[in-house]
Amino acid sequence: MATRRILYVTAEDHYLYRADGKDLELEGKFSGDDLGITLFREHLLSRPGGLFSVVADVSGEDFHEEQIPFLRGGDRDAVVQRRLAQRYRDTRLTTAISLGEAPSGERRNERLLLASFTSTQHLSPWLDALEEASVRLAGVYSVPLLAPALVARLGVKSGRALVVTATRAGLRQCYIDQGKLRFARLERTIDMVPQALAMFVRSETQRLAQYLLTLRALPREGAPVQVLVVAPPGQREVFEQTLSSDARLVFHTIDYAHALRQVKLRKVPEVTRAEALFLQLAATHPPREQFASRQDRRRYTVWQLQRGIVAAGVAGFVGCALYGGGKWLEVMDLRDRAATQQREARVAAEQYERITAAFPVTQTTSENLKVAVVEFRRIAERSPSPDRALLHLSQVLARFPQMEIDGINWSVGRAAERLAQRSAGSASPAARPEAAAGDLAVIVEVSGRVNATQRTDYRGITAQVETFATALASSGYQLLERKLPFDITSEGTLTGDIGATDTGEAPRFTIVFARSLP
Repeated sequence: MATRRILYVTAEDHYLYRADGKDLELEGKFSGDDLGITLFREHLLSRPGGLFSVVADVSGEDFHEEQIPFLRGGDRDAVVQRRLAQRYRDTRLTTAISLGEAPSGERRNERLLLASFTSTQHLSPWLDALEEASVRLAGVYSVPLLAPALVARLGVKSGRALVVTATRAGLRQCYIDQGKLRFARLERTIDMVPQALAMFVRSETQRLAQYLLTLRALPREGAPVQVLVVAPPGQREVFEQTLSSDARLVFHTIDYAHALRQVKLRKVPEVTRAEALFLQLAATHPPREQFASRQDRRRYTVWQLQRGIVAAGVAGFVGCALYGGGKWLEVMDLRDRAATQQREARVAAEQYERITAAFPVTQTTSENLKVAVVEFRRIAERSPSPDRALLHLSQVLARFPQMEIDGINWSVGRAAERLAQRSAGSASPAARPEAAAGDLAVIVEVSGRVNATQRTDYRGITAQVETFATALASSGYQLLERKLPFDITSEGTLTGDIGATDTGEAPRFTIVFARSLP
């Protein structure tokens, strides 16, 4: 981590501090004349590197409120720089603080607080010395620019507040409105007893409040303004007795040690006063607004870019490492799974060898056995049982209760051979199925008689037998042959018992149907 040094500038002397986390160490003290600048240059050459910040605590600061059109980006920067150039002759140490949108019904405007020093001659030689030493200048701040951060650390997040501190430069008073700096002043002091210093704080705070009322920065009617007074070490009781609140100002006396804890400062030099609070904030929580120009901060900007590139590289490396680690875990998991499958394969192979070792010795190979098993299954598939045909016949008979079965002949053969036994001319068209003619089929011959019908009603008997034969020729079965109780073909003569003596027997029929095997 780069060492951060802070140059604290007052009207008489300049102090160089070294900030290291929660500790603040005084490295050197330099006078404000040419000899002090020379010694400062030599000090910089003896301790190269590090980051530098400048905190100015001098009188002669100028604050001016302006309004500009509500813009963004480069247009806003151009307008702000033009307003700063119109306000100040030397724009090397200037800044603009946004105060938010201005209440206006015509158009949107932005309120700005333009800030600079009435004279930059006392700061320019020190900035030139930093430039000659090629140090990285993080920014040039003033105590008022750091005051909003101090007020927030002391517990005031919103509203109007005055923060009063006693620094080496004198009594510093800063007016904060909704977290934004509005005005500040520095009053020179001499060594005073605690009672006199507290009376001086009260009188100067009342004068400042009256001045802000004149500027209309404070409303004449409204809530009282909170005044945060950081008392020097060991003087809090005296300040609390002297600073009494009224309808306009409400005083809150804060112990110096408590303020140090709020800004997370553990160790400070003994001779340091309240400026240590602002120096710590400049090192740890610097505000966005500062006085240094881009030219003065170019080395710091390049350093930030370098750190950003390094951070991006580290983040990319970490991301690649995490991705590679995830892939490595996947590879290890795949290796474990492959090893498990290999073990299972070896176990299965060993089990197969144990099973086959118990087989009887054969005079042929395993391949021949496999072929024999396949052929056996094929033969078994082409050797059906009569269950399916009998089930089909029973389902059809359930719909024809008048049919009485005398005999069932089930066989497996070729339908063509069955048809060849009959005369070609005497076969009916329904008895010549093409699909079952040349393949193996299950052949079922059913013979029976027709009951519950008058024997002399040969038309009704013939229709019932035809319907029964049609029902049998369904669900994959085909009709091969049917023999009706009466011969009704045109090739022969009418035969039967019609007109003869009643023998008491019902007319008989014979139906042959078949189903092709797969």
